[in-house]
Amino acid sequence: MKHFSLFLVLFLGFTITIFSQEYNKSPLTIKEIMQGDTFVGHLPSSVNWSQDGGTIYFDWNPVGATSDSLYGYSLKTATTNKVAYAIEKDLPSRSFNLNTSKTKKVYANSGDIFISDLSKNTRFQITNTKDYESNPYFVKNETEIAYTKSGDIYTWSIATGATTQITNFTDRKEKIEKKNAKDEWLQNDQLALFDVLRERKEKRDERQKIRENREEKAPLEIYTDGKSIFNQQLSPNGDYVTYVAAKRAKNDGTIMPDYVTESGYTENENTRSKVGDDPTTYEMFIYDIKNNKVYPVVLDNLEGLDYIPEYTKDYPDKTYKNENRIGYISGPNWNDAGTKAVLDINTNDYKDRWLVLLNAEDGTITNLDQQHNEAWVAGPGIGGYSGGAMGWMPDDKSIWFQSEKTGYSHLHTMDVKTKKVNALTSGNFEIYDPFLAKDEKRWYFTANKNHPGDRQFYTMPLNGGKLQQLTTMVGNNEVILSPDEKSMAILYSYSNKPTELYLTTNPVFSKKTEAPKQITQSTTTQFKNYDWRAPEIITFKADDQAEVYARLYQPKAEVKNKGAVIFVHGAGYLQNAHQWWSSYFREYMFHNFLVDNGYTVLDIDYRGSAGYGRDWRTGIYRHMGGKDLSDHVDGAEYLVSNYGIDKDKIGIYGGSYGGFITLMGMFNEPDTFKAGAAIRSVGDWAAYNHGYTARILNTPVTDSLAYRRSSPIYFADGLQGDLLILHGMIDDNVHFQDMVRLSQRLIELEKPNWEMAVYPLERHGFIEPSSWTDEYKRIYKLFQGSLMGIKPEE
Repeated sequence: MKHFSLFLVLFLGFTITIFSQEYNKSPLTIKEIMQGDTFVGHLPSSVNWSQDGGTIYFDWNPVGATSDSLYGYSLKTATTNKVAYAIEKDLPSRSFNLNTSKTKKVYANSGDIFISDLSKNTRFQITNTKDYESNPYFVKNETEIAYTKSGDIYTWSIATGATTQITNFTDRKEKIEKKNAKDEWLQNDQLALFDVLRERKEKRDERQKIRENREEKAPLEIYTDGKSIFNQQLSPNGDYVTYVAAKRAKNDGTIMPDYVTESGYTENENTRSKVGDDPTTYEMFIYDIKNNKVYPVVLDNLEGLDYIPEYTKDYPDKTYKNENRIGYISGPNWNDAGTKAVLDINTNDYKDRWLVLLNAEDGTITNLDQQHNEAWVAGPGIGGYSGGAMGWMPDDKSIWFQSEKTGYSHLHTMDVKTKKVNALTSGNFEIYDPFLAKDEKRWYFTANKNHPGDRQFYTMPLNGGKLQQLTTMVGNNEVILSPDEKSMAILYSYSNKPTELYLTTNPVFSKKTEAPKQITQSTTTQFKNYDWRAPEIITFKADDQAEVYARLYQPKAEVKNKGAVIFVHGAGYLQNAHQWWSSYFREYMFHNFLVDNGYTVLDIDYRGSAGYGRDWRTGIYRHMGGKDLSDHVDGAEYLVSNYGIDKDKIGIYGGSYGGFITLMGMFNEPDTFKAGAAIRSVGDWAAYNHGYTARILNTPVTDSLAYRRSSPIYFADGLQGDLLILHGMIDDNVHFQDMVRLSQRLIELEKPNWEMAVYPLERHGFIEPSSWTDEYKRIYKLFQGSLMGIKPEE
């Protein structure tokens, strides 16, 4: 009996060991990779140069402290050191404005205004108050500096140091009661009868006149009428102030309960409203300082302002109403001479963007360029929630801007007098973050010209021409030029190499390409101990013959289990099938873990993703869960046809938009996906926010068909495979309520094959490693059990 017991213990121990090895064959564990930066390393960010170009400053945390600190790399000594707070607080801001000759700059730092003389490497503090001053810039032939304090504009004289208040916005208005005829007669009769009353009134009127004469020198009191005032700006010549007044509609928010609190009581948070909000009304006004008057900018002649969207034809019995399409107004952007100004105007239905010339003298505008899209106007440098990239060319007669007119976001110029447009760049690639060189003879910008997933830094002649590639490392090259533009600090990463700081010379000046020198070493020993894969970037054909880019992770033949997991990135308009370190780095590490365990992993840049131009971006218009979902179905079929994947062993997962696609896949494509993990998912687009959703689906009231065919909750009856729902309970982006509603729907449909894991202390972006670990252990357990029939050890 003792021998049998000993044999049983040995047998069970051996069985559990084998079972454990079968469950995870990877040297990685989910718990360690879900520690985030603690496991990977804290990477450098926010690079900035000293004014003399001798030091590169950046945020970093190589010692694993509570938060990042400022570090400086000295070019002279080739050493990196933590910057003392006493030095850090006196460093110039990373945001500043230059004078025309680029010899001086003004900036705000910790709520005060400073001016620096770049030729002498000196600075002078203009304000030192408890108030918060911001947004400084040069005006009046660069003799004064304008800035904003408490919503009003002030100027500071460089010569005298005198400060002058330019605007006086107020929500208080003096009430002057007009008497009726009876009361007016009675007052006049009293004044005629009594000398004392008449004399007192005459003295009071005289004092009022003296006050009014004194107040003529003070800025005009501008009554805001309860509207929010922003974008206040003084014209370069100091004659005009432009500002935007916004009247925000009262839209009901959503109450979100927080159950696990320090107080021990359930606490409610007031969070965002739902799509279909009444729009904010935007108006621009001009304050004519010399003539002491305010008048509106008249936008009635905007071309296409009366546009009625094409989708309304699907609702012939419904009257479309949008009485004021004017959305966000950016600018004005003045030329150096201060004689011309351009506004950048978007519509509240997101389908138009106008660039117009402003006549400040009377508030009229002249149309320059209209960008229209039946879906929505966007793209790199074109504008999202505010204005796009734009500026004046050195001739002071032409403007530059970005447009998707050719299908991709490219750089254009326009003569504001002739309205002739010149495309400076062209091709099937996108331009990012263009800016003019200090000598204004060339451009600098980033582009994915070589490959959609490879971003390099380029230069180009001022009026267009051949692009010269200045960086060489394949991946993502975020370049920050030194003040003299002769050196390039580069935040560089590759698919399996996290971001590090590099330094090299600018080939424009050195006339040669030198290998960049790596400045930082950020990754931990644990991270380096694993041989991280660089996923293969592949393409496959969708059913409509579109070319779809994806990341492919393949296991070794000896561990391949013929199962596949398809990952769906979030945001919709985001790129992940690229060749640099992903913002989804935990998922990237999880994919390595999955491949070690025999899975093939596919990560698709589906329709709606960034980096592939206008038509790809808008491919989901009025039907999310349409082509973006079919791209994943086509990807699954591609794996079955080309990589030996068993069609009955395919799972899908993702977060946010990726969770939404997972739900749509599980409900509408049950023959393709046998298991799915939906993280922080949208279950009903009518419950999401306005700014994101209305661009793609219009609004539920005006385009109910788009919402009906795009929302998973309407297709829940199609669930056949195993579904795992995971959501943070204090998610103030995609509300937990969304998944509670979906769970009730699944209950009523009597669906047995779903589970939900909730995280009481997590919002949309998880923070705690314990939550990440629990989440991904459950996801792995789902795939192992549903696709492979393997259960975890207890």
